[in-house]
Amino acid sequence: MIESRWNADFIATILGVVFVAVGLLGFVPNPLVYDGGYFHVNAAHNFVHIITGALLLLSPYFGVPVLMIRTVAILYAAIAILGFIAPNVAEFGGLVAMNRADHWLHAVLAVVLLAIGFTKPMERSVTTAHM
Repeated sequence: MIESRWNADFIATILGVVFVAVGLLGFVPNPLVYDGGYFHVNAAHNFVHIITGALLLLSPYFGVPVLMIRTVAILYAAIAILGFIAPNVAEFGGLVAMNRADHWLHAVLAVVLLAIGFTKPMERSVTTAHM
């Protein structure tokens, strides 16, 4: 039987790499993710991405990738909703820079992560020793 690569460990790792990469990209002047870019971010927003990515990357090592994916999904859904109805709250009083594009991206991310985390049971990769 061929083991599916799309297990919770793999998904959490891929998501973690993407979040860290986006967080680091936010420190480099570019038209997409930067202060004044299409997605308006600042250092605090970049650190949130890096920390989220690090937690996702570490979650398989602590045996909680499904929990971490679900937690990130729920947090992004809350941030997206707050971004639309109370932007100042979502931005933690202006500490974390965001714009309308960020709110929409957070909403899309929330839907995708909720679908990944809750609609299909994810299995962790299990390594067994064969004798």
